[in-house]
Amino acid sequence: MKVVINTCFGGFGLSKEAYEFLGRRWDGYGFDFKVDRTNPDLIRVVETLGKKADGMCAKLKVVEIPDGIRYTIEDYDGAEHIAEEHKTWY
Repeated sequence: MKVVINTCFGGFGLSKEAYEFLGRRWDGYGFDFKVDRTNPDLIRVVETLGKKADGMCAKLKVVEIPDGIRYTIEDYDGAEHIAEEHKTWY
């Protein structure tokens, strides 16, 4: 499964050029796909445009993870990584 993450400090966001590539109206921030990181359109635009898809404070990357795992996208000051979910006891 492919997932898009932001690999630098600042936070996730797409460029205006990425919105134009997708035929979407620019929202001024590039946050349309902030929740849906496995969206095929998002993956396609990041793979096709490369750095041109990056928003103002973003460096986007497509990461491939095994199908069927439960995962979370964790971040520190906007720089993200994918972590497999495990059981937690309190």
